[in-house]
Amino acid sequence: MWLLLPFVILPIVEIALFIQVGGAIGVLPTIALVLVSAVAGVAVMRHQGARAALDVQRAMQDFRDPARPMAHGALVMIAGLLMVVPGLFTSTLGLLLLIPAVRSLILRQMAARMRVTGAGFSYRQSYGAEGDFGADPAGLRRGPGWREDGVIDGEYSVQDDPPGPVREGLTDQGDAAPPRRGNSGWTRH
Repeated sequence: MWLLLPFVILPIVEIALFIQVGGAIGVLPTIALVLVSAVAGVAVMRHQGARAALDVQRAMQDFRDPARPMAHGALVMIAGLLMVVPGLFTSTLGLLLLIPAVRSLILRQMAARMRVTGAGFSYRQSYGAEGDFGADPAGLRRGPGWREDGVIDGEYSVQDDPPGPVREGLTDQGDAAPPRRGNSGWTRH
């Protein structure tokens, strides 16, 4: 029920704003405002989306955490999408999201509500006296489910390559395959 509420309230707000703004500035300027907002939204998504991708790439090249540029880029894309949606209220929200201070405020609010939990991997970090003076100097201990006898289960298969002349297609053995083009392994069929 709560999920459907914005889809009911948003059109009512947009219609009310259209009536108010249309009465103040006229019908044609109101329609022009909505169209200009949509064109600006597409331009924002193209330009700022490419810029956000470059920021993420630059962060990764500098060995920095790319989460912040990714989050800002996602909010800019949402801003462009809100500007493309026909309506004055959504366009105003999109314009607000284009302001870096507003994006930072939203991200801080979202980060304050998030809780980070770890994923269970095969090794875990050990702290305290055991981690400092134990037999494992790196402080890594095997997690639950590991066998202590040092056996690792696995499967393998041996595949024999045919002799060189057969592989090259220089003998009459095997199928009469058409000659291959190039020496690349990608062209073998």
